Amino acid sequence: MMYAKEITKAKLELNGKVYELPVYEGSEGEIAMDIQKLRAQSGLITYDPGYANTGSCSSNITFIDGEKGILRYRGYDIDELAERCNFLDVAYLLVHGFLPKKDERAAFSELMNQHSMLHEGMRHFYDLFPDHAHPMATLSAMAVTLSTFYPELESHPNEAIDIMVTRLLSKVRTIAAFTYKKMKGQPIVYPRPDLSYCENFLNMMFYTPVNGYKPDPVITRALNQLLILHADHEQNCSSSVVKSVGSSGANLYASISAGICALWGPLHGGANQQVIEMLEKIQQEDNGDITRVIDRAKDKDDPFRLMGFGHRVYKTYDPRARVAKAICHKVIDHLGFKDPLLDIAQRLEEAALADRYFKERNLYPNVDFYTGITYRAMGIPTNMFTVMFAIGRLPGWIAQWLEMRDGSEHRIYRPRQLYVGPTQRSVDVNWVK
Repeated sequence: MMYAKEITKAKLELNGKVYELPVYEGSEGEIAMDIQKLRAQSGLITYDPGYANTGSCSSNITFIDGEKGILRYRGYDIDELAERCNFLDVAYLLVHGFLPKKDERAAFSELMNQHSMLHEGMRHFYDLFPDHAHPMATLSAMAVTLSTFYPELESHPNEAIDIMVTRLLSKVRTIAAFTYKKMKGQPIVYPRPDLSYCENFLNMMFYTPVNGYKPDPVITRALNQLLILHADHEQNCSSSVVKSVGSSGANLYASISAGICALWGPLHGGANQQVIEMLEKIQQEDNGDITRVIDRAKDKDDPFRLMGFGHRVYKTYDPRARVAKAICHKVIDHLGFKDPLLDIAQRLEEAALADRYFKERNLYPNVDFYTGITYRAMGIPTNMFTVMFAIGRLPGWIAQWLEMRDGSEHRIYRPRQLYVGPTQRSVDVNWVK
């Protein structure tokens, strides 16, 4: 593991005292001031709601430059990985730090096949979930349940990494497909050894005994690319939750289950679902009137929000959005899918990018803007969009959890606070009278 180097010291002066704090430089030129000893030396804590300016760790996994629109996994640009690799290659890269060679890829794929089945006991759980259960709730519950069927992870934390990784990657995909079949009232479809990761998922989702479904190579490639786009994104909300839970010593399954719940939120992984819902409302309630929508988005007194635009980190065009847009057009052209929502999305993007209001506020399309339309064209229902995000993000969560567990900085997550409540007071002996 590479470490940051100390380049200088910063000085903090308060009440006549001067405190020196180390300043480090990362491999891509990021500068960080180390405040680990600040409270011990001065009694001060930093105040940073949402941790927007706080580095919780050092990491070798993912690099983002929000001003330049750069996203790299282990040094590789996201567009190059999406173009030249499949999802399992990228999962291997995130976990191990390098792309697999031919024999490593074959061994990894074989483990994926071995661990693709669910324990038959888990199938019965689906009978207990109500038909209207949200698939993210089912996914989270089933993920944490894996720890009861595979407790060896508790007693042997150094279990072979590839077994741990492939068990999760393969079984979560199967859980997601079974969840979809439960919603549809269709018989479940088991994974097949002759199909690739994404082919298997598509087959488990869409095959029925009467339709003779065969995975489409164009759709399979598109799914691989979409999952790669979502595979990791530095210290985001769900990844931070995975690491926070894991920092307590909780097992990987429990940590991943918590990450799924965090991703479910509409401000995080649920945003792609909200994009589709917004486009549907524009079509139905505004008759596709983009001008009115843009005006509403700019009106500070209107609660309407333009979903799929802007990002907490990126201050320019989200590099994943460019790839997702190209994927969307390829899929729709291939399927001959006539979707009025795509037309609305394109006109909305053009109008927003031409408007100074959005430019000044760095409100560019993000990855959620086009992924939902693509999944919709594939036949994946809206309430499964965040599940797709979770499958893609899984290798990133695992890599972040492993780095946290094995790193020299491993400490239980315990942020401080600035207390603003009442000062000490006493209970009136007559208060109940």
